[in-house]
Amino acid sequence: MRTPALLTACLLAAVASAAPQKVEMAGYLIVPTERVTEPYDAGFSIYAAAWPLLSEYPGHRFQTGLFGTWMHPQYPKDEKPKDLYNDIEGGLGWWRDTRFPSVTPKFIMGGVGVNFYDIANGPGYGRGTWEDPRGLYGVAQLTPWLLFPLDGLNLKQGVNGELFGYGYLPMPFAEAKTKTEGKDVPTGANCWTLFLNASNFKGPVCFFTPNFWSRAALRNPAVAGQMLDSRGSDPNKHFQMETQYVPAAMAKDEKGDAYARVAPTSFPVGADGTTVVLHRLTCYDRRALYDGVKAWFDGGPVASGAINPAGELVQSFRTGGGSTWSIYPQGTKREAKPGLDWKAFATPHSPDPHTYGYKWNADLVTRTRPGLVTLPEYYRLGSFGKNGRWSAVTAKDVPAATGLTQMTFDPPKEKPQAPRETQPGEKTTWKIPGPKAGPFQAFLGDGSVVTYYWYRFADQPAILNADLTPAEREALQVKVEKLHRTWTKDREYLAPPTVGKLAALDPAQVLTPPKGLEIGYVPIATRQELAPAKK
Repeated sequence: MRTPALLTACLLAAVASAAPQKVEMAGYLIVPTERVTEPYDAGFSIYAAAWPLLSEYPGHRFQTGLFGTWMHPQYPKDEKPKDLYNDIEGGLGWWRDTRFPSVTPKFIMGGVGVNFYDIANGPGYGRGTWEDPRGLYGVAQLTPWLLFPLDGLNLKQGVNGELFGYGYLPMPFAEAKTKTEGKDVPTGANCWTLFLNASNFKGPVCFFTPNFWSRAALRNPAVAGQMLDSRGSDPNKHFQMETQYVPAAMAKDEKGDAYARVAPTSFPVGADGTTVVLHRLTCYDRRALYDGVKAWFDGGPVASGAINPAGELVQSFRTGGGSTWSIYPQGTKREAKPGLDWKAFATPHSPDPHTYGYKWNADLVTRTRPGLVTLPEYYRLGSFGKNGRWSAVTAKDVPAATGLTQMTFDPPKEKPQAPRETQPGEKTTWKIPGPKAGPFQAFLGDGSVVTYYWYRFADQPAILNADLTPAEREALQVKVEKLHRTWTKDREYLAPPTVGKLAALDPAQVLTPPKGLEIGYVPIATRQELAPAKK
């Protein structure tokens, strides 16, 4: 077993003393919640703060989520399958495959098929190629009032701590099937549907087709019935902020002591000096929405779409919370990463049982940007536990020999990103039967332009590739037309927040359907590219 001194020596050996070495900051911020004891297995919703974590986009190595969760299937106690991972994660953040990034976070759906073989991030956005789609057809567009770009859903530029409400609840669109793509493999009926609550759009947006999950059983029949198409959701989820890369640098002084500097990293802060990052973590059972909508589709009274409070449970936060953030050279093994003394400058804070955030040590953080608090930039590696610990210091405490105070984190020069495009060709489900209107264009705040068309709901490519018969597609069409007539974008669905303000989506994505296509038609993005430079 390595000694603490040896572990620290291994870390320092990777750092040249002549000049700062580029390294990274990464890890998790962990949020403690009370366990849910009742069988609330019909999804969840949350309000998560949205803000620009960094003041400048640092290039495509940057990958971090903001606060969010992972929704896994629910299994009986001690019956969780081994070596089987599938969930809905995604949320707010930045990803390495983002083509058109900015400092404003985007939202992706993050449906993960068995062991990451299939991934669906939104309509037309996922893993694979159009020759071998492994999630590209996994999400069906549902609303006629919101365009979902191929690069992820955009928030309005300038968002700065407002709360973005989202969640997934099952909707009774489909029926369970005994066969999948002609094979004796079952497909469940769960259509996990994304609901949003933003200041300029509310309601259901799109849903994962059951086939997105069940198609994994064609490769491995043992997983049939074990995925989210067939199973309810586990209400006891992890709530964290997952950071995979923030730019940093390390250097040693003449004595051999290690110092680090991190690119300015900020959190939103209110007038009282505290931060809210999560609010109203809510679990649902089928009384919340599913039962009422199912009765409506079966000929009963119209369902308003508002959550039935009898079917919801708002989780409380527990005291505490922690961080696994560390600063280290790329490739450092997990057991050799020294921790960051997070609690020296950030104290967990819950102004009420359903809200979580932080108080800040004013001696170590700064308030140089409106509405934001910037974390310490400088750290010194000292002895602590097994691996040592990075403790915040001021710029004047950093020896000049390290060169850290003179350096800058300049964004790298990168080539313009290639467009995102859907499947070319005339004999594809994008062209047969094809759209009813278009092309149209939406110019987004991220500097891109999206080309989109209006398709009849049942004729959109995701539905045509969802292993549905013509009769099943038409039955879905009837249900969706009922929603379009009644569930508008400006009524309440998820219970509103009781603190803060709602974030806005990029207004260029909020649409009005063309005349004659108001009911039963949806906008489908087919191309996204950098907008032409303004002259």
